[in-house]
Amino acid sequence: MSFSVFLVDDDPGVLTALSRIVRAFGYDSRTFLSPSDFLREHNPAIPGCAILDLTMPEVNGLELQQRLVQADIKRPIIFLSGHADIPASVRAMKAGAIDFLVKPVRRDELLSAIARAEEHDAAARATANRQEAINNRLSRLTPRERQVLDHVVLGALNKQIAATLGTVEKTIKVHRGRMMAKMEVRSVADLVRMVEQVGVGSQPLQHR
Repeated sequence: MSFSVFLVDDDPGVLTALSRIVRAFGYDSRTFLSPSDFLREHNPAIPGCAILDLTMPEVNGLELQQRLVQADIKRPIIFLSGHADIPASVRAMKAGAIDFLVKPVRRDELLSAIARAEEHDAAARATANRQEAINNRLSRLTPRERQVLDHVVLGALNKQIAATLGTVEKTIKVHRGRMMAKMEVRSVADLVRMVEQVGVGSQPLQHR
């Protein structure tokens, strides 16, 4: 899927100029005259970044960024402003913006920022895909296999797990083998690295 650049600015002339630049360098361009238009039509599944005007009458760029953050939409954002607004740029960068550019933006600055956004987006999507795959594997575990996993990632031995769960070591070996097979790992180290990516094993264990 091609990388899309979502342009949000209340100035049609700016949208046209920016769209021509990004299209000339092979990016898909999608233009919006207002944040509401963007939010209504935006599809987070599409790889891309958003270029937002800082000052818009309906919702400003920082408020739009905050709405995306609140919706857990990890869309790389580049801000454009008519002047160097240091406080706004600091807020934008703290909230995860890729860059804060001043109009009239130079073509090389814009393309450089888009390239960084593309790298950021690709890395974030790869991480999300890995986490989804891990969660899918976790969902295949039985409640007992999940309990065994929780103990294994904390370094417990089969004998210790059996004593804690009130069963025999042989049964734990069976559950452990099935759990490792479902998680598609061969070693405890691999299992630990995998589940750390989705935050498993960091909470106190609770047993039935």
